[in-house]
Amino acid sequence: MLLPLLLAVLWAGSWAQNPAFQLQVQELVRVQEGLCVVVPCTVSYPVGGWVSSTPAYGFWFKDPTATDSGLPVATNKPDRDVQTHTRGRFQLLGDPRQNCSLLIRDVHMEDSALYFFRLERGHYVRYNFVEYKFRLEVTALTQKPEIYVPETLKPGHQVTLICMFHRTFEECPAPTLSWRGATVSSHEARPRTSYLSALTFTPRPQDHGTKLTCRVDVSRKGLSTENTVLLSVWCSPLQSFSCALSLSAALEPQGNSPHLEVQKGQFLRLLCTADSVPLATLSWALQDRILSWSHPSGSRTLELVLSRVKAEDAGRYTCRAENGLGSQSRSLELSVQYAPENVKVMVSQGNRTVLENFRNGTSLPVLEGQSLRLLCVAHSNPPARLSWARGGQTLSPSQPSDPGVLDLPQIQTEHEGEFTCRAQNPLGSQITSLSLSVVYEKGFASKAFSGGIFLGIGLMTLLFLCFILIVVRALRKKWTQAETPRSRVSRRSTLLDYINVVPKTGPLAQKQKTKPSSPSWATDPDAHPPEPRKNQKELYLVSHNCPGPKSSTQAPESENNQEETHYAVLNFPGLRPWNTQRPKDTHPEYAEIQFH
Repeated sequence: MLLPLLLAVLWAGSWAQNPAFQLQVQELVRVQEGLCVVVPCTVSYPVGGWVSSTPAYGFWFKDPTATDSGLPVATNKPDRDVQTHTRGRFQLLGDPRQNCSLLIRDVHMEDSALYFFRLERGHYVRYNFVEYKFRLEVTALTQKPEIYVPETLKPGHQVTLICMFHRTFEECPAPTLSWRGATVSSHEARPRTSYLSALTFTPRPQDHGTKLTCRVDVSRKGLSTENTVLLSVWCSPLQSFSCALSLSAALEPQGNSPHLEVQKGQFLRLLCTADSVPLATLSWALQDRILSWSHPSGSRTLELVLSRVKAEDAGRYTCRAENGLGSQSRSLELSVQYAPENVKVMVSQGNRTVLENFRNGTSLPVLEGQSLRLLCVAHSNPPARLSWARGGQTLSPSQPSDPGVLDLPQIQTEHEGEFTCRAQNPLGSQITSLSLSVVYEKGFASKAFSGGIFLGIGLMTLLFLCFILIVVRALRKKWTQAETPRSRVSRRSTLLDYINVVPKTGPLAQKQKTKPSSPSWATDPDAHPPEPRKNQKELYLVSHNCPGPKSSTQAPESENNQEETHYAVLNFPGLRPWNTQRPKDTHPEYAEIQFH
């Protein structure tokens, strides 16, 4: 009876594997030096030699260790001693009857090893779970605390910063946190045992760019870790703002000048820089017109390039920097210098106050005895000095305070000639000339009269042609409504087919003797056309006023109804006689065409 029991005890204490004894534990456990780790573990064993009230004792040994003579690293048996270097750091968690989890605080590098578990309960269960070992791997401490800073740190506005060290296991004790920095008071600098620490302070402008450190002490041996941030306290562009300029292709700051003079066509680069938190939005403007601007997340410098300065580029340039705390601006007055250009003369004649512009080389006729004022105008910077000359001789200015004005109170013959205005400044000069001609009253009137005659002749010719068109259209309508049809005309007929000319015989000639309705057009019926002059031909046109259209049932018009006759004459000076011949056997369409 005692022999089987002894064999069972010896077998349980051996390293032979027994399926009735099971243990679940992680094979590899990694932890950073100085931190805390929990190794979860569960155990099961057969029922024999113990009752529910029988206590269970668990032991964790570093492998290899003789369990009968060596010391464990942790145990819950009160009278069993443990190794010195693990005392207080290794702890068996829970009830060993089922839970074999191990807590390790303040892990040391020398703790790296293999570990196995032993369970004792009653006189039968005494078993070393050497086949279920776990390896503890200790690495260097790299974990750092995290510092949470508000997005905006405005001067004079209280803020709260948080330092947090992530907790790995609930069973692990909290580390010690402390703050260090220029903004930390002596009270806030005191260490606190916690995974989280809050720091409240009021930022100042001088706190911008200073360091703030959160320190975590994780070991009684003095092992610690920390994290540092740079405070970014908002500052307006008022603290750091400058404008610079360059007059060449290379960037060469010339300083801050309120006034700058450049020559037309020169290269110019304007620079604006603002150092602020957050970055300021920069913009360049000419007068009230925005020329360019920067994005808030862009560069701290904004440049404005004028590759070839023009006269219209002159004015006040302003760079403005703005962020959430304020704005600042700097201005630069740009003066563009150039030689005189666009020189012209403005003329006022007689009592007229309206000025007329004249370019170089213009000829100006002026009535004798009339007054004349010549005003010379030029664009330049600096302002040009103006002077008048005639025939190479400089004229005295009419108004010394305004040498560009030349008054000629009474135009005489000796005033004829070329008048020249010269505009000159240090950068160059330009001249413009005006040719003056004197016109006498008689000559001026005759010229005006001649011009009026030509204009009248042109208008009369236009009116006469319009009248001819009206007559032709009226005759067309008459002949289409005539009661006695006329013989058909050939396709070669022209405009003359529709025009009645002075006939020699026939009824058409008799109609010419009808009294015209208008006295101005009356002719002597017995009179003969005048003899034609040489190189002059006249075409007499006769028009009859026809009644309106008649219906097909209306009786023919009585011969007593007189038609109103109109005459028109076309003169063709210089034309050659028009000789037309018809065959003898053909009946002529027209009695006669007479040319005078």
